[in-house]
Amino acid sequence: MTHCTLLEMQDFTLWAKMKERGALLSFDLEITARCNNACRHCYINLPAADREARSKELTLQEISSIADQAVALGALWVLISGGEPLLREDFEEIYMLLKRKGLLVSVFTNATLIRDEHIVLFKKYPPRDIEITVYGATEETYERVTGCPGSFIAFTNGLNRLLDAGVKVRLKAMAIRSNFHELPAIAAFCCTHTKDYFRFDPQLHLRFDGNKERNQLIKSERLTPEEIVALEKADKDRFASLRKRCNTLINDAVAHRGCDHLFHCGLGNGSFTIGYDGTFRLCSSLWAPETIYDLRRGTLREAWEEFVPQVRDMRSTRPEYLENCCICPIVNLCLWCPAHAYLETGKLDTPIEYFCQVARARAAAIQEATPSSPVLGNAQHSA
Repeated sequence: MTHCTLLEMQDFTLWAKMKERGALLSFDLEITARCNNACRHCYINLPAADREARSKELTLQEISSIADQAVALGALWVLISGGEPLLREDFEEIYMLLKRKGLLVSVFTNATLIRDEHIVLFKKYPPRDIEITVYGATEETYERVTGCPGSFIAFTNGLNRLLDAGVKVRLKAMAIRSNFHELPAIAAFCCTHTKDYFRFDPQLHLRFDGNKERNQLIKSERLTPEEIVALEKADKDRFASLRKRCNTLINDAVAHRGCDHLFHCGLGNGSFTIGYDGTFRLCSSLWAPETIYDLRRGTLREAWEEFVPQVRDMRSTRPEYLENCCICPIVNLCLWCPAHAYLETGKLDTPIEYFCQVARARAAAIQEATPSSPVLGNAQHSA
């Protein structure tokens, strides 16, 4: 659901032109993988007291160096995320360091750790925005997702303190099995607490560390393709956008016939992600070792100018990929991409049946709502 009347900065045509030229615009900075919650669906969270994870975290000096290099390459804004970034005792120093370098700063947080000093900081030096995930509209559902007693009260207290202070907040939700029954209430909660923005995401990534037990839990939280489509159809704005864009989302022209490249998305185009341990990734979901660059052993300029083109030029020889995903006319309706394929199978070029099912269900829903489109009829048979 979107209720914005103002054009967002990232939507200015200037940025699209800069991206076309390969200019760097922004980067995500994961300052920790640790979190005080233990959410059932999370692909990155490690325990708050995890000493090994903490020992690997970038120091303030390393963050300063990376930020300097990013600004020199043209970066304009940065997203601070985690894990839960407020777990870092030096969060305020990190935040101000980035602000002083002239960067617009956004923050992802669960809001449960908001304290007086954060309110003072954000009021005096406002972030571009703070984005908070709402896991449930009731204590029972929220804490079933987070696995932490007391987290719902901590969340509502933190959110209310930010709102009362006039800090710009955006709310989002993950659509998962544990809160599916409560999603209308979650949407109502979000729209009540912020008039600016609300979105939900049904896409669950598997674990970056390959934890089998946690991966099974994540899979158990995934909605069925039919449930995802029903949820999207119930959001009139979201489904209207899908219908409006059907000629680009379902189109034989997007099929990359005769091309063996793995990446056809905007990966590494205008942005990148820095992991809590100093690893450079072209996007937050991409964890394959051959696509990761260690900034503790090299420079950001080397990563951006030399390593990114190498990753984007990676190719596949796997017939299963070349004869399916690579030439699929509804790939833009799919949850599949090489990054997600790696998290699912350990390979960048393996089709995933669940993702195919989601794409087919979405295509069928759009076809039903837009029966006059000649492209849609063919798409069902090509998927």
